[in-house]
Amino acid sequence: MSFQIQMIGTGSAFAKKYYNTNALLISNEFKLLIDCGFTASKSLYELGLGFDQIDGILITHIHADHVGGLEEAAFRLYYKYRKKIKLFVPALLAHKLWENTLRGGLENAGENLTSLSDFFDLILLEEGVKSMLHDGLSIEIIETTHIPTKTSYSLFINDSVFYSADIQFIPGLLLDEVLGKRKCSYILHDCQLKGPAIVHATLEQLLTLPTEVHSKIYLMHYEDEMENYIDRAGQMTFLKQHEVYSFGT
Repeated sequence: MSFQIQMIGTGSAFAKKYYNTNALLISNEFKLLIDCGFTASKSLYELGLGFDQIDGILITHIHADHVGGLEEAAFRLYYKYRKKIKLFVPALLAHKLWENTLRGGLENAGENLTSLSDFFDLILLEEGVKSMLHDGLSIEIIETTHIPTKTSYSLFINDSVFYSADIQFIPGLLLDEVLGKRKCSYILHDCQLKGPAIVHATLEQLLTLPTEVHSKIYLMHYEDEMENYIDRAGQMTFLKQHEVYSFGT
């Protein structure tokens, strides 16, 4: 089943030019926002969209460039639009997302607003289980290494696209699992352009993958100097902010 991804941002956590790497996935008119960072609202506004026009939000991990916009989304949905949308959260992250990230701003005991479920239709995702989020749209979350001791997930979308969220360079995962066992046709991978590899895969590391794999890799979560690296990426493609990409069969 084909679907479209519109990158509402393609930048690193500290990028100013390209916004947070968050993606709007569109399948059969169902709009799913993958992560909701602190630039998500502005980027959606530039596209003429409000949170009321999105059907769901999926969270991969708890960093501000991936969840920093959830407080605004919750307030707008509750007080302005008077509606709930689906919030898909890995089960192991749900408690921390509320207690450690959102509770201080959202909780209002006077109005009995004391949990994620008071603002969203909360749906918990289990690792390794393919979940049908909508007709024609399946997502499976797998835990991948970003920052040691902090839980973070990547996604398999419709059994054809691997979406890395934030991840260290794990060639065995990409070659053996994503391309070998899963036979994914596309890899959307975060990419640190310069400096030593610490919590993200670097362009230099990704270039060590077999050259026949490069054409399947789409790069995101890069620094503001991306244009200076286009000629260094070989057959890999830099995803561009606000552009729409079609994937699937």
